[in-house]
Amino acid sequence: MFDFRYIKKSIVFIGLLSFFSFSSAGSYDDFFRAIAADDVRTVQSLLQRGFDPNTVNPQGVPAIVQAMRVPAPKVAELLVGWNKTHVDVRTAQDETPLMLAALRGQLELVKKLVERDADINKTGWTPLHYAATGGHVPVIEYLLDNSAYIDAESPNGTTPLMMAAMYGSPEAVKHLIQAGADLQIKNGANMTALDFALKGNRPNNIELMQEGLRREAAREARKQAASSPASAPGR
Repeated sequence: MFDFRYIKKSIVFIGLLSFFSFSSAGSYDDFFRAIAADDVRTVQSLLQRGFDPNTVNPQGVPAIVQAMRVPAPKVAELLVGWNKTHVDVRTAQDETPLMLAALRGQLELVKKLVERDADINKTGWTPLHYAATGGHVPVIEYLLDNSAYIDAESPNGTTPLMMAAMYGSPEAVKHLIQAGADLQIKNGANMTALDFALKGNRPNNIELMQEGLRREAAREARKQAASSPASAPGR
């Protein structure tokens, strides 16, 4: 004999399940459409209703990264400040939100990410590499002030100075040199920062690099002269 009460409860349960599934699917589409349009009000409304800020798009890209790629600056700022957002997520290319903000020179976003403990000195390519590539001196300065390793090496041994020499601005190159970047380091291809500037055909950066090397050589010569026996008192 059928228990109609059980069947009735089952129908209600299935109906509710379908409703929530449909609602969730709708929210998912609304969420990523809002990111594409930099519609911060819709994104905030969804988050306040419990939508997960760490949801990935159909290509597997986390929402915070997608917002920075679009770019959707208002949504990106909201997601960075949302306490449930994982701000140190990595893409398939091992890029983090902090690296993307550094590449674009978004100093305020960089500051907010660092305040939320985003990793400044991750292994491999670092935020400083990206800031140097973009030639963004304020971001470079901020990262160095927050203990970014100036001679960080990428997987092939490339340093931020090398990236600045080939792609960045003369101001970025000058700042890194003055901050103490090592001009003598060679990467896995046996290239120095000067070699990068030469390869990139960057005359201003070449000149800065050569001047830096001349000054290094002069300092070393003075040091050698000061420590030589001939320079000792009474000689």
